[in-house]
Parts: sequence; C-alpha cells; structure tokens
Amino acid sequence: MMKPQQPRPSPASGPPSSVVGDGPGFGRQLTWLLGLRAASAGVLFGTAILARRGAGEGLASDPFFTVIAVTFGLTALYAAALRTTERHPWLVELQLASDVLVISAIVWLTGGIQSDFPSLYVLPVLAAAVIRSRAGGLRIAAFGGVCYGTLVAAQYGALSFVDMGAVSGLPPSRLALHTVGLSVFGQLAVAVLAGYAVERERRADRRLAEASTEIAGLQALTEHVVDSLAGGVLATDREGRVLSFNRAAEQITGWKAGRAHGTPVAEVLRLPATFTAGIERLTPEDGPLSLEHDYDRADGTRIRVGLNASPLVAADSPVGYVFSFQDLTERRRRERDAELRERLAAIGEMAAGIAHEIRNPLASMSGAIQILHRELTGELSVEQAQLMDIVLRESERLDDTIREFLAFARPQPRQVDRVDVGAVLSETASLLRHGRECLDAHDIVVEAPPGVLCDADESQLRQIVWNLSTNALRATTGGGRLRLAARGATEAGAARVVIDVEDDGVGIPEDQITRVFEPFWSTFKKGSGLGLAIVHRLVTDCHGTVRIASEPGRGTTVTVSLPRDATASASGSRQGAGAAAPVWPPRAASA
Repeated sequence: MMKPQQPRPSPASGPPSSVVGDGPGFGRQLTWLLGLRAASAGVLFGTAILARRGAGEGLASDPFFTVIAVTFGLTALYAAALRTTERHPWLVELQLASDVLVISAIVWLTGGIQSDFPSLYVLPVLAAAVIRSRAGGLRIAAFGGVCYGTLVAAQYGALSFVDMGAVSGLPPSRLALHTVGLSVFGQLAVAVLAGYAVERERRADRRLAEASTEIAGLQALTEHVVDSLAGGVLATDREGRVLSFNRAAEQITGWKAGRAHGTPVAEVLRLPATFTAGIERLTPEDGPLSLEHDYDRADGTRIRVGLNASPLVAADSPVGYVFSFQDLTERRRRERDAELRERLAAIGEMAAGIAHEIRNPLASMSGAIQILHRELTGELSVEQAQLMDIVLRESERLDDTIREFLAFARPQPRQVDRVDVGAVLSETASLLRHGRECLDAHDIVVEAPPGVLCDADESQLRQIVWNLSTNALRATTGGGRLRLAARGATEAGAARVVIDVEDDGVGIPEDQITRVFEPFWSTFKKGSGLGLAIVHRLVTDCHGTVRIASEPGRGTTVTVSLPRDATASASGSRQGAGAAAPVWPPRAASA
C-alpha cells in the first residue's frame, strides 16, 4: 500500500532564514570549528616557539604563550559544552566573539598597528558566515572591527580612559586610520561574500534535496503503480537478464523477485527458443512480439500465459526489453465454456423438437409390437419371438434415451428447498449398492459431516449425484473405491457447498476432458452419453461450477460447487450468466 507523501516546502517560498545552525549538520560544523581552532592555536604556538628560539628569548614569562594557552583551554571548554551548543546555536557566536578577543590580545602583544596578525580577524568572521550565515558573519566582523579600532586608538592615545604612555615608532595616524579601515572593510567583505556563497549553496542544497525527494517520490509512485497492475511486468537488460519484477509477475509465475533478478528471462518465462531469437531482432520501430503458451509454474501447476515483448528505450537507444504477461487460464476456460453453452443450446433446441416428434410414432410402434406379440403367442417360432423381444427392448431403450434428452434440453422448473446434502449422498450410496452397476468388489464410502445444508431442488441434486456416481462405477469395471464427500466452503466471499465424487478407475485422457459434457459423447459402451450433459445443465441452472481432475490409470475426481443460500444464487443470476457459468475442465489436471 502506498504511503502518503509528506508535505515539503515549495521552492518559491523564499530564501532560507538568515539565522541558521540548527540543521542536521550543525554538530559536524561545530566539530570542524573546534578542530580548526585547535589547529590554529597549534600553528601559532609552533611559529612563536621558533621565532623566540631564533631570537634567543625565553618562553616562560612571554604573555603571548599565555594567550595561546588560554585558546587551548577555551577549546577544551567548548568541546565539553558541545551538546549544549548544539541545543543553543547562539552560543556559537559567543565562542567566535571570544576568539575575536583572543586575536585582539595577540595583535596587541605583537605590536598593535604594527602587528602581523590582524588578518586573523578573518577566521572567526568566515566561521560565523559559514555556520551562522551572512548576518552572523556581519555581527562578528563588526565586533572584530570595533576591537581592532579600539586597540589602535588606544595605541595613539585617542582614548582618554586608557593611558598607555608614550609609544614610539608608530606610523602616522592617517596611515593607521587607513590600515584599520581596510581591515574592517576586509572583514565585512568576507562576511558578505562568504555569507552569500553559503546561502547560495544552501539554496542549491535545498533545491537538490527537494528534487531528490520528488524523484524518489516519483520512483516510489512508479513502483507502486507497476506493483498494482493486474498483469505481470518485468524488465531486462540487453542480455535478457531480469532487472525488475512486479508483484503480479510473482503471483503468475510463482517466482520470487529476489530469485528472478539476474536470471535469464527465457528461463523465468519458459520462452521457446524461436521466440527468444525473435526478441533479439526487435527494434524500437517494431511492434510488440506476442506469444501465448502453456506455462509450468514454480509449484508445478500449468497455466495458459499470454505475453508481449517490446524494446526498452532510454534516450532514443534500446537498453533492454519489457515483458507484459497475463494468466489467460480462466479467460480461455470461460471462452470454451461459452462456446460449449452455445453449442449445447443450439443442439438442444433443434434436437428437442426432433426427439418429441420421434417419441410419438415410437410409442405407437412399441404398442403395436406388444399387441402383435400377445396375439401371436404360440404361433411364433423361437427366433421370431427373440426378434420381437429385441424390438421391444430397443424401443424401451430408445424411449429412455429420448426421455433423458428431453430432460436435458427442457429441464423442469426447480423446487428449491433446504436440503441435507449428507443425507442425499447416503441415500444415493444405498441405492448404488443395490444397483446393477455395483459389484461385490466395489467399495462405496460417504464422507459428509452433519449440518451440510444448501438451498436446492432435491430431485435435481439427487440426479447430479446419481449420474456422477454411476459414471464412476462404470469407470471401475473390475471393482474399486467410490468416494462421495460433501463439505462447506467459501469462494470469493460467498458460502458454498462442495460435493466430491472420486473414483480410482480408468481415468480420462487430458485431451478428452473438454468433451465429457457434450451430449451423446461417451467412452462407455452402455449409456446414452447424456448423463454428464444433464449434470452440466443442472449445475449451471443452480449457478454452480463443475471441475474435473483426472489421471489415466489413477482415477477421476469431479467437484461440484453450489451456492449454499438461495439468495446468493438469485444474486448470481441477476449479475448475469457469466457469474453462473460452470468452470471446466479443472484448473490443472492431475497429470
């Protein structure tokens, strides 16, 4: 399921705030500042030592080293207060202001206006501009200018409250004023330029982050859309190795995406060599290459798959291939069933009239033969009597066939009532055990828990079970096991009753399963070939389904699924014939 995207600031909402320093990189910036402060103090300490030794001066009483020692102490203090500074970003400017004071002390100790170190004022200004933006850099630059100007003014005696005594060797005051002005201007310029550069970089980073977020959102949306497609979609590189594999592709093929990635597509989709060769010749100008074939899933079941293959184009250049495919098993099954229904309807309508017209003269012929047989009793030879018996017997068989056919073509209105399916199976089993088809070697088993009920026409339900059971007994000519079972089930959220008729007989070849419901088609010597056709018609009228699973030499299982409630059945009827269409042959034969 897709997650809702979080709102993000618009690029047009204005520049970032002038006071920054509380972002996710603030702690890292403070760490860098501590390191640079310590490194700067170390460099000053090292150069001072070299300078003093070269001049033969002592180190112990030099206040310059005292200032450097104070710098190291402040650095340690700032490191200890790092977490506090992260929570209160304004403390950074306080630290940088103290750095300005330390630099002012160094400048004072090294000659003031004649010092070589006024350029150090740029360092805290630059740090403030980077960490606290342009406004922070300007504040530190202004404070540094005030400190430097005050120091120089004190050297020239311009401050009445500071008495430094006579200082000799100072440059002219005009030159000093010019030097201080250049220093202050330089600090302010560094604050403005560095702040502008930093803010521009931050704007670029923000736009880049927004673009990255948008691209990631579009990529996630694309993945969700592809994963939500009902059909399977996979993409490959130019060599045919799978790069992407959506959720429907996993469900159709039985392959997991992780296993499919990097595997040749011909192996994943079981593609024929001729089709693979055709894919390699595809160009962006060609249309998609189509294929429909039987596919053996990873779990061993066989389905019908239709697929299209097209070149995957990026920047007007083919970079791979895209395959879209669907499970066509149910669609082809519905097409076959619709074709069968149309064929059966046409045959039924035409033949019902013919059968009705045949039945009337047949009854007259049968009656005439019976009268002749009675009146000529004793005058007929044995052979003539046998011929009479054959005519009567075949007339009765033909009449039974016509009656069954009319029942198939013109079913009677249904009388729906609450039926105990288990009782129907038990009574049918009892009748079968005493019937002509049942042998001593037959074992008829009923498996139906109490309380399996459904709304149905009881006589039609008995007809369904009887026809399927007699067929099963005929399939076990030398004896065998016949299992009649009933159970409750839920299909597509609707309550159903499922009836299984299972035998261990000769089975049905896979190429003949599609014909078993056709009228007058049978593999048995006895019978009219209408038993399963009637089952098909009755189940269809009940808005149920019939599935057959068979393996030659191992047996056959016929599964009938019926709505449990009459209201669900009526709802299915209102939804259209497609909702009530019987499903056959099975999803996959056992073979």
